[in-house]
Amino acid sequence: MSAAVTSYLTIARDGTAEIEVKRSRFLCTVSRVEDEPAARAVVERLRREHWDARHHCSAFVLGPDGALQRSSDDGEPAGTAGAPMLEVLRGREVSDVVAVVTRWFGGVLLGAGGLVRAYGDAVRAGLDEVGTRRRQLVTEHELVVSHTDAGRLESELRHRGVAVLDAAYADRVTLRLGVPAGATAGLAALVAELTGGAGGVRETGTSWVDLS
Repeated sequence: MSAAVTSYLTIARDGTAEIEVKRSRFLCTVSRVEDEPAARAVVERLRREHWDARHHCSAFVLGPDGALQRSSDDGEPAGTAGAPMLEVLRGREVSDVVAVVTRWFGGVLLGAGGLVRAYGDAVRAGLDEVGTRRRQLVTEHELVVSHTDAGRLESELRHRGVAVLDAAYADRVTLRLGVPAGATAGLAALVAELTGGAGGVRETGTSWVDLS
């Protein structure tokens, strides 16, 4: 992972979209995945689910920097399906995404150019359907507070733009907070302000989170 990458786009949700070209049906399934085995599992699930289709072409991009990229023509002429599908994912700058286009042949040959357009258009329709959201690299912190103060502090922190990733309740409440890399000093000052100087945060690591 490149140290320079602190945010990237992924899809907002899983979804499907279908187009028809000269009686051939192209069903695009777009799913969010974390790794290559998960991406390939989506392809295999759709192969089983739509067993009557002729092709299940795929493309996926993985990682904050989009470094892992794969595509498959699944029996279509080389370069007419997987490559244009991957090009659409690259163009939309999304990652942690697999797109599978399932084709039912309609009896009319589309030619290489027609296939390139159809597979690309199917993925564009799929991405339009699901939308995008941004993921951001955050520095995680723990803040331990009393039960009495927990609700108020959580609300205030969210209102000030701090991501509250989790709240664990025991004798006291441990809030797990996330702020953009480099914003630790600002968080410490904010917590001091909200707790009258009584609360302090402890840095615990980094993680990727979805922005709402």
